[in-house]
Amino acid sequence: MKEITLADVETAVKSIATTALKNEQYFCELDSYAGDADFGVSLATGFRAIEQDWQGLDRSSIGAFLLKISMIIAKNVGGCSGPIWGTAFMRAGALSKDRTTITLDDLDKMLTASIEGIQKRGGAQLGDKTLLDALIPIRDIVHEHVDKPDANARDVLQRATEVANEAVERTKGLVAKRGRQQFTGDRSIGTPDPGIVAIATMMNDLCTQFGVAPPASSEHKN
Repeated sequence: MKEITLADVETAVKSIATTALKNEQYFCELDSYAGDADFGVSLATGFRAIEQDWQGLDRSSIGAFLLKISMIIAKNVGGCSGPIWGTAFMRAGALSKDRTTITLDDLDKMLTASIEGIQKRGGAQLGDKTLLDALIPIRDIVHEHVDKPDANARDVLQRATEVANEAVERTKGLVAKRGRQQFTGDRSIGTPDPGIVAIATMMNDLCTQFGVAPPASSEHKN
């Protein structure tokens, strides 16, 4: 699979929404360790609204579809998550305007734009124990495969899922420096960041959805 189609993007967003709803309580439990225990509810509220509006979403292009997703999230997700996740989809959608297929190079640029948007919104950097600690390695995997003639999206998905899972374990020992968890200081050491776990869980479910052999199971999977 060299190209990613609009249908693929729809399937991916549908899978992400299902993951958010299925893990609502789990993500809240993770957030209770060093946050205010509402991350799962916030995320599920947004993706539940997306599911409710699913049939009426603009499917004229990948960009139009993602921009509509961003609007629903921004409108329905509270706390820190709304602006962050809404910005990510908005930036990706802006770069895929009028496109019905995208390449790995396009995906690389879309992920980079999303990451830059998140950083501008919240000021987080790699190592601050936020979802960027999963998203940046995922983007880097995509970037590494852009110029490989035999690269395909399924292989990239599998490898990107591996690094997302690795991010969960790698960042547990860090002190959270952004979001609500930053106020807990050293209490955040040894706990998984719910945003990083959410990204990894979504990636594992995407592997299942697209028939890609998932990486070895990790303890965060629910």
